[in-house]
Amino acid sequence: MHLAGEHLKRQIREEALRLGFADLGFSRATQLEGDAERLQAWLDAGLHAGMGYMAKHFEKRTHPARLVEGALTVVSLLYNYKPAEPVLSERFPKISRYAYGQDYHDVLRAKLNVLFDFIKRDLYPQLEGRVFVDSAPLLERSLAARAGLGWIGKNSLLIHRKLGSYVFLSELVLNLDLPTEDAPAYTDRCGGCTLCIDACPTTAILPGRTVDAGRCLSYLTIENKAADIPEEFAGKTEGWTFGCDICQEVCPWNRRPGAHDEPAFVPSAELLAMDVDRWRSMEQADFSRLFKGSAVKRAKFSGWQRNFSFAERRQAD
Repeated sequence: MHLAGEHLKRQIREEALRLGFADLGFSRATQLEGDAERLQAWLDAGLHAGMGYMAKHFEKRTHPARLVEGALTVVSLLYNYKPAEPVLSERFPKISRYAYGQDYHDVLRAKLNVLFDFIKRDLYPQLEGRVFVDSAPLLERSLAARAGLGWIGKNSLLIHRKLGSYVFLSELVLNLDLPTEDAPAYTDRCGGCTLCIDACPTTAILPGRTVDAGRCLSYLTIENKAADIPEEFAGKTEGWTFGCDICQEVCPWNRRPGAHDEPAFVPSAELLAMDVDRWRSMEQADFSRLFKGSAVKRAKFSGWQRNFSFAERRQAD
């Protein structure tokens, strides 16, 4: 089965690369023991802030085979989203690079479905499983690291040696038994570098590759459902209005990787043409049109207005 398994892996890799994925790896669908302990400690410390869903489905989150019955292998895939020109992250209001174009959930799910169908049709007719794009209780970064795709950086993001951290993660959880890498999940290649920790304006990055979500600008501008952003963060948003890329911008591992070539992730001409006055006068209909099919919709118009007003007010102070 080993030789046959390696042949299947090569064919899966070839098809995944054809679909635009930048890299992929394979790991066993078994208990993530060390990660389960770290997750529990993070939850116990209340570092998940208002993301109550992170405490749900704990056993499924830490054991892929309990999420997908009969699962034997997890295929972790990376998709580059680093833009050639990060203009929307360099001027106010700043938008995280991952949200420049169409919602990555939709783009990658379609590609994963094609890959799944290819495996079932051409390689293994008995295939059963599910595809995920940040859409289920899975420890995606840990699974990717276990599959040999990189390591968990001090900012808690997966870092790939050639792609850096501007990558989307997705998975196939399958009943197909394949040879796996099962690499150490926490091999530290960051060394003594603390650039991400030092650059974080809200001191959200803690020791042990841990982030205090309640202090992270990405949480505060996306997941945060409160009517207001806490005043303690006044003057610390640095113009970020949807998400934040600061810890990635300063990371040395993100200097060399090339830009993506995915048309779906290119911002629209209308979005690029927006100026502060147009942002300031934007109404619900404008927001819905401008961000149709975009991940920015997640914040909703009310959240965008809250973020914009807070960041603009503090820029003027």
